Amino acid sequence: MFANLLVQLVNGLADACALFLVASGLSLIFGVTRIVNFAHGSLYMLGMYVATSLTSRFGGSVAGFWASIVGAAAVIGVLGAVIEVGVLRRIYRAPELFHLLATFALVLIFRDAALYIWGPEDRFGPRAPHLAGAVQWLGHALPTYDLALIAIGPLVLASLWYALTRTRWGTLVRAASIDRDMLGALGVNQAWLFTGVFFVGAFLAGLGGALQMPRMSANLSLDLDTIGNAFVVVVVGGMGSIPGAFVAALLIAEIKALCIGIGHVSMFGIDFSLSKFTLVAEFVVVAVVLVLRPWDLFGRPQAIARSAAPADTPLRPFTRRGKLAASIVVLLLALAPLFADAFPYMPVLMVEIMIAALFAASLHFIMGPGGMHSFGHAAYFGLGAYGAALFLKVFALPMEAALVLGPLIAGVGALVFGWFCVRLSGVYLAMLTLAFAQIVWSVIYQWDAVTGGSNGILGLWPAPWLSSPVAYYYVTLAMGIVGVLLLRRMLFAPLGLAMRAGRDSPLRAEAIGIDVARVQWVAFVVAALICGLAGSLYAFSKGNISPDVISVARSVDGLVMVLLGGIQTLVGPLAGAAVFTWLQDTVARQTDYWQALLGAAILLLVIAFPQGIVGFVRSRFAEAE
Repeated sequence: MFANLLVQLVNGLADACALFLVASGLSLIFGVTRIVNFAHGSLYMLGMYVATSLTSRFGGSVAGFWASIVGAAAVIGVLGAVIEVGVLRRIYRAPELFHLLATFALVLIFRDAALYIWGPEDRFGPRAPHLAGAVQWLGHALPTYDLALIAIGPLVLASLWYALTRTRWGTLVRAASIDRDMLGALGVNQAWLFTGVFFVGAFLAGLGGALQMPRMSANLSLDLDTIGNAFVVVVVGGMGSIPGAFVAALLIAEIKALCIGIGHVSMFGIDFSLSKFTLVAEFVVVAVVLVLRPWDLFGRPQAIARSAAPADTPLRPFTRRGKLAASIVVLLLALAPLFADAFPYMPVLMVEIMIAALFAASLHFIMGPGGMHSFGHAAYFGLGAYGAALFLKVFALPMEAALVLGPLIAGVGALVFGWFCVRLSGVYLAMLTLAFAQIVWSVIYQWDAVTGGSNGILGLWPAPWLSSPVAYYYVTLAMGIVGVLLLRRMLFAPLGLAMRAGRDSPLRAEAIGIDVARVQWVAFVVAALICGLAGSLYAFSKGNISPDVISVARSVDGLVMVLLGGIQTLVGPLAGAAVFTWLQDTVARQTDYWQALLGAAILLLVIAFPQGIVGFVRSRFAEAE
């Protein structure tokens, strides 16, 4: 038992190497440019794919193999520089969250590019020459290549430390991470410095993927899986801290290895499988660290001080023209089913759009007026969906009662998670919401007896009087209108005014007696209830649910909807949800590479409308007036 545990811990060191490489590149890019590069996991994935192609041709010799590994990383480094010059340089002045939207579009483009070039099957690369064997230790075989990776990690760390502390480039990088404006005032060409940082960061991601090629297969799901782990490492170790990323990678990899080595434990007569804990170990770590040390492992307490966001244009009630436009839209939606005979699929698509709009509106409620960025809002969507399903299946309640009671489960989840989340701000808040969402996903994925595990819950059909798509359309429309109007009403109530005060100037808000944390906690619960309603409607519209309703991809879809429409407008999330869902459905029926086309469309919209679609239209009307 003890020998097996030691062997697993050694294997964990090899896993930590790859995790450190991709996280160090992400940390370096964020430290200088303040961009959360969501496409960094795609660079890791592409590095592995390129390495399989190069090593299959040149990897027969020792020199050829290692040259292919470095060559693959260099190709990805050049790709990172192209991304910075061609895309991100155009939107540096846009709101920070739009950088996330642009890099998410790149994720979709790169995934379909990999599908087109290498196909849908997993690709396996050759083993490293002269490192294909194993070393016997404590009666167990340790792969020689893993031992080489254990040595490579500290070498890369030492190289980065030397470059950042002993070279002029490193001095400029450290200066840029502290005060970019002052660096520009001193005559330093920031554009080329940013390009160089992106090259190095992408090179490290590509190197991490290329080095993992002999240990695992290259596949199309590596991008989102990797970026989630990299975000966790960067946040736990400290944003912009390379040594912190190294320590955090070791901590997370060794905890996973420890769980595999122990296998299972028994407590109070119950057998717990720790091997399943590896699915969510990193997110439990980040949740614990951020709850106990909100300033990360190596930060200082003052790092969590809330910073005031730039004051936005005050929200305005609907003008007469706005009310007329909203009434026309509602009337058109009410009349839309009359054309169901000509467009049979239309009611189904419109239900999806309205559910997406409700989801996006609830996320916007805490992100825009509340100033709380969430990367895990799908947790409440999924809790609402599973809540409705369990009320129907387990408690045998009528479908109508299950539909209404389902969101209460999401509200309870927000009561618990929100209490911790509102004590943080910025990227730390966003990562804690992601961690809680992944914990919820893990529980649902593994609780076979209640949630059905990976198979989900089937047979969630509406009541007989709602079995018609048109009937369910009208119920969804009515609930969607009520949910959106309720959110809008709250924004102009004392709660909404307190939310915006806490967002724009938290210190002043607290000085006049506003409990900012409590207000944000209430906002969290309200948003979760409306999001849970969207999940409940989704469950009965599809007839079944699975853990995918709580996936990272769904949370990202919500972010895309809000940012695409415009985060500082009340109509923005509704328009963004409609455009995104319609694009996704329309493009998906045209080609197998619909994700690339969708990503290109999002990228064009981000570059053309950095304030969002509705924000752009509103600014044009303001100029005309």
